[in-house]
Amino acid sequence: MELGGKSPTIVFADADLDRALDGTLYQIYSLNGERCTAGSRLILQAPIYDQFVARLAQRVSKIKVGSPQDPATEVGPLIHPEHWHKVRGYMDIAREDGATVLVGGERPSGLSEGNYFQPTLITQARNDMRIAQEEVFGPVLTVVPFKDEAEAIQLANDVRYGLAGYVWTSDLGRGHRVAQAIEAGMTWINSHNVRDLRMPFGGAKHSGIGREGDHYSFELYTEVKAIHTAIGNHPIPKFGN
Repeated sequence: MELGGKSPTIVFADADLDRALDGTLYQIYSLNGERCTAGSRLILQAPIYDQFVARLAQRVSKIKVGSPQDPATEVGPLIHPEHWHKVRGYMDIAREDGATVLVGGERPSGLSEGNYFQPTLITQARNDMRIAQEEVFGPVLTVVPFKDEAEAIQLANDVRYGLAGYVWTSDLGRGHRVAQAIEAGMTWINSHNVRDLRMPFGGAKHSGIGREGDHYSFELYTEVKAIHTAIGNHPIPKFGN
């Protein structure tokens, strides 16, 4: 049983920033942001914060929103009008909590009908804000800065969900340390969600129980039953005799 997430994408200053940028964008804005493993929280190291956010903002503003029938479309409509209003409502919540909707946050111009929502980038956020804690399930990325490895792990885990996590760094040792420390059923190092379907899929904490994938699926959908049969006259303690 998989129950969604608020998965962190942690980008360290020593990462390949071009690839980290591509991975960050794809992992939240593909599939209209309606994906359980979306990297919807960008936990970004302070020395590269301004530079990386500026590049993000430029790219986010260029994402093509349109009809799914158009091959050039990168983000299509959300699933339902009620969900559109839910996603839009988070823009007001973010602003009320003190965050900044830097890019997007509204219906795209020229698309007056349908459940279209602009790819959105939210900055000046803290990890305790609702926009950083609750699953929006739309094309909305919230950025939270961090100082060092310990704080990155603390921020990544300071959420009730635990489905996925993404770590970008050129230090493979640190990548493994952080990936192990993230409380999630699945983590990726220097990659977006590229998955071998034979690997276990599932989450931790409020992101569900059990695992799917390959033989893990058989275990998930199998109810094990134990039957005990005596083949001899083993001693039975006599109570009340």
